[in-house]
Amino acid sequence: MTKRFGELTAVDHVDLTVAAGEIYGFLGPNGSGKTTFLRMLCGLLRADDGSGRVLGHDVIAESEAIKREVGYMTQRFSFWEDLSIEENLDFVARMYDVKNRRQTVRESIEQLGLVDRKDQLAGELSGGWKQRLALAACLIHRPKLLLLDEPTAGVDPKARRDFWEQIHQLAAQALTFLITTHYMDEAERCQRLAYISKGKLLAAGTVDEVISRVGLTTWSVRGRDLAQLAEQLRKTPGVQQAVAFGNSLHVSSTDAAALERAIAPFRHEPYDWRQIPSGLEDAFISLMEHDRSTA
Repeated sequence: MTKRFGELTAVDHVDLTVAAGEIYGFLGPNGSGKTTFLRMLCGLLRADDGSGRVLGHDVIAESEAIKREVGYMTQRFSFWEDLSIEENLDFVARMYDVKNRRQTVRESIEQLGLVDRKDQLAGELSGGWKQRLALAACLIHRPKLLLLDEPTAGVDPKARRDFWEQIHQLAAQALTFLITTHYMDEAERCQRLAYISKGKLLAAGTVDEVISRVGLTTWSVRGRDLAQLAEQLRKTPGVQQAVAFGNSLHVSSTDAAALERAIAPFRHEPYDWRQIPSGLEDAFISLMEHDRSTA
């Protein structure tokens, strides 16, 4: 599908297939078109070109039917801060005309561990608890698909881990997820993923497939003055990226032979060089750098 805003093509013929019960990661830099694509899927934006189906419904002609079967969690907390957790969930249940509303709200509160906080105002919640409330609200009408737009931005690592445990538990119950994220550890928790930049889909598949398709060769180097070494390497033909990873540098290129020639003058004391498997972050940095160089 394609979406334009004036002369800007925000989403440029992006084609995705997400299987039922799958956790699918959607990655890309800010402004790459991820949120616009999600909004087209759930009927909040109309595609300018192309077609698609969500849960068997046409994304253009049957957007209202899609909204009833999809839960959409926005980047920013979008619930009422002067209402309690229970009141927020009850309000959302009313909007969806949920049957047995009060019982459904109680079950939702219990399922996501909100019982002790159900009377707390949403505006008083921490980022992690706001996230739980938002997820509970997305699930209140029993959707088949959840579209989650950077759902863990701004929450602590423990809350992020708990959130992903819930995601995998729900997926085991045949719920489907399309999740945007900037975190590589979260991307690796997805069964498949796609990378989008400037509205174009650049790579898709499992983590291993995406890394393989990028075709990077990566060396890890340890030693003194790595910042200075990185600066030298970035100026050396044959090196596409030199990125700090803790106490080491990852030095990569899609041309293995050119990379070996490039690093040969630096392979001496006090540096320790080892070839390593390329990681997902290495692959995505390569995609970003390639996209910039061809802009």
